[in-house]
Amino acid sequence: MQPGEQDDATLAAQVRRGNTLRIGLLEAGYDLIASLPADMFLPERIAQLQPDLIIIDAESDARDVLEHIVITSRDERRPIVLFTEDATTSSMEAAMAAGVSAYIVAGLQAERIKPVLGVALARFRQEQILLDELTDTRHKLAERKVVERAKGVLIAHQQLTEDQAYQQLRSMAMNKKLKLSDIAQRILDVEDLLG
Repeated sequence: MQPGEQDDATLAAQVRRGNTLRIGLLEAGYDLIASLPADMFLPERIAQLQPDLIIIDAESDARDVLEHIVITSRDERRPIVLFTEDATTSSMEAAMAAGVSAYIVAGLQAERIKPVLGVALARFRQEQILLDELTDTRHKLAERKVVERAKGVLIAHQQLTEDQAYQQLRSMAMNKKLKLSDIAQRILDVEDLLG
């Protein structure tokens, strides 16, 4: 096979894959809002379009695409499905670390697109719930630490018991109509100023 023939064969295979993907999306009831090249403008284009789902068709090595995906999904997470022929473990792990919801090897067939996207969306929603719970737990833990430190300040300066310091914090928070952690942070800020 001559170099020009190989390029033609590769281009024909890409066109077939693209058509298969479009047909599968339309049959599954999805609206295709754009088909974008994986270049340095990809994050801006995705930010402008605000798609509900990102589908990547990477016939082989998807590492270049993954760099753009990391940038794209950093600020606003979206479900991402990657169809590829690359079955290497390192590529799969890199894709998952980049935020890919479903890594589908040798599975680009029109009739499989709807169930694959359904699983990817369900997995993304479940992961998002877990991430939200983790963020909430971290936030509550940080607030608790602030309250504990503020109680320590009150105990040290006013010779209160732990319970008395907590009650005083609660009373101040209610009087100022603030959250307990907010009043605790104010006490810590004053303590830092007066040092």
